[in-house]
Amino acid sequence: MPNVQTVVLSMSLASYLMSFVLYIINFFKSNSNISLVARIFVIIAFLSTTAAGISRTINVGHLPFSNMFEFGLCFLWGMVLAFLVVDFKYNLKGLGMFFTPVAAAMLMWLVSLDQSSSPLMPALRSNWLYIHVFTAIIAYGAFGVSYVLGIMYLLKEQGFLKKTLPSLDLIDTLIYKIISFAMPFMTLLIITGAIWAEDAWGNYWSWDPKETWSLITWLIYAGYLHTRLMGKWKGRRSVIFAIVGFLAVMFTFVGVSYLLPGLHSYA
Repeated sequence: MPNVQTVVLSMSLASYLMSFVLYIINFFKSNSNISLVARIFVIIAFLSTTAAGISRTINVGHLPFSNMFEFGLCFLWGMVLAFLVVDFKYNLKGLGMFFTPVAAAMLMWLVSLDQSSSPLMPALRSNWLYIHVFTAIIAYGAFGVSYVLGIMYLLKEQGFLKKTLPSLDLIDTLIYKIISFAMPFMTLLIITGAIWAEDAWGNYWSWDPKETWSLITWLIYAGYLHTRLMGKWKGRRSVIFAIVGFLAVMFTFVGVSYLLPGLHSYA
């Protein structure tokens, strides 16, 4: 008999796929009722992901932050939360159609990972873990939505769905707002990680691959904000900067874990 986690993740995946289909239909039909139902399916998926996290917490006896599957589930939760906030506030046509397949693909990848649990490593038995991971969830989730918007910008600029996607200026401005919101959390992510590292390993900074790539990611987004504010960069160059930033996020999360194992090899 499948456990609760399997059931709710299957429900979440089905909901993302259903919402994707409905967002496609709404994109070309422009029916407010279809749009509402699509959003409801995303909310169902979000609640299902939340239920999976709660189930995982109950089963393992701690918050689901200890391995790639668990943090990936939290990462996805943060992305969907960020999407829903943006969707409710701006009701941006096309965003759901581009976001939901990304969420579905990430969930399909997550369920393919090893989902076994183990007791927390000594280094993870710290209150700093919860603050550190919370800031990562908020920052990475928001960056994920900015990435999807960046893809929409480039597609529209190249003439794809030019008449139906939102204006380039609106997409560009929204990317800037989202990254401006997320950057303080990214900064706290690095600061709390350094404090936690000193507590766990005796050094604030050891140039561990995960630490190094987190810093690289921060520098990319800092560069984005600097060129936007001081250099007056807007449009294509700025959007490419934002997309590269999220690719760095994904490399920090996935690539480093597989290719450059270090102190953070558990996640």
